[in-house]
Amino acid sequence: MKEILELLIKNLVNDQDSVVITETVSDNNEIKYLVKVSEGDMGRVIGKRGKIAQSIRTLIKGIATKENKKVVVEFGD
Repeated sequence: MKEILELLIKNLVNDQDSVVITETVSDNNEIKYLVKVSEGDMGRVIGKRGKIAQSIRTLIKGIATKENKKVVVEFGD
């Protein structure tokens, strides 16, 4: 799942080397991904009114549902 998220993000940004995705697994089997990109690319990842970010979350949650997991995707700088 992390690989799919990384592929999506890297295809959106200009500075692909700055993409960092941190994966954290909590005790209740919740997986949290923190996506960090360069400051100039944050707008490209979030999109107008957060539509791209929401689409990414929806796609990853759909994949997680098939694997019976709970996933949270957050975007930070």
